[in-house]
Amino acid sequence: MKIVLLDRSTLGNDIDLSIIEQFGQFKSYETTSSENTINHIGDADIVITNKVIIDKYVIDHTNIKLICISATGMNNVDLDYAKKKNIIVKNVAGYSTNSVAQHTFALLLHILHNTDYYDKFVKERKWQNSKIFTNIDLPFSEINGKNWGIIGLGNIGEKVAQIAKVFGANVSYYSTSNTNYNTNYNMIELNDLLKSSDIISIHCPLNEKTLNLLNKDNMKLLKDNCIVINVGRGGIINEEAICDVISETNVRFAIDTVSKEPIKASNPLNSILNNKQLTITPHIAWSSIEARTELIELLAKNISEYIKVGE
Repeated sequence: MKIVLLDRSTLGNDIDLSIIEQFGQFKSYETTSSENTINHIGDADIVITNKVIIDKYVIDHTNIKLICISATGMNNVDLDYAKKKNIIVKNVAGYSTNSVAQHTFALLLHILHNTDYYDKFVKERKWQNSKIFTNIDLPFSEINGKNWGIIGLGNIGEKVAQIAKVFGANVSYYSTSNTNYNTNYNMIELNDLLKSSDIISIHCPLNEKTLNLLNKDNMKLLKDNCIVINVGRGGIINEEAICDVISETNVRFAIDTVSKEPIKASNPLNSILNNKQLTITPHIAWSSIEARTELIELLAKNISEYIKVGE
């Protein structure tokens, strides 16, 4: 059995892949461009990809039998054509719930507590020259008592809801699929959530229903000091609209994903990178050491199950 990993660098070089090597001849590439995809796959039976695209052309020019996606999202593989060609496609799910939920709060607390400002205040030796024991130039507020609106109450959204309730937040949610009924929390319409929430976090997938879900029109409903966190997918919030809202209001945004990654020079958010109302991290919410370790274990499980069926 020949196995190839097309984008090893997306998993981190601190993660051990020896568990994959037990299944056969294993080769990995740090990255794979579209021009090199077919060459890198070669005569492999099993292909592991995170973001490298496996489309009809790639499928027709290789002998792939199993595609393992090292992520939950499957939009980088032509699923319909793979099925037509009897190629099995397996993804991994649930591995990053704790990691993404934790990063949601890391972004929120970073904004609420003005940590950068106060760290700099001390390191520039301003504290040691102060006449008082503290500094409250930039006051912070508590999560307790705030209205927290969650867009997408799947596994990650529900985990965030649980933690938010521990902090004392009043949690409501909007179901983007309109099929998720969770009696533990108050389900409301999107516009009502936008109008009433002090904190909004996004945990839904990107699809036809959620593309530009938050846009210039409905973001006019946001409270002036609202904090909007997107750890879902880029494209759920219109990026040009983010720039407009920041220029016109005190709404603050913290986002971990953008519409095209890595961020392009043409992305409108580049024009406001120095604005304190915007915090961006480079799609890291999913990637705690623990989450990536579990991801590799789940990949190995998928391969093992495929081999057992074949036997």
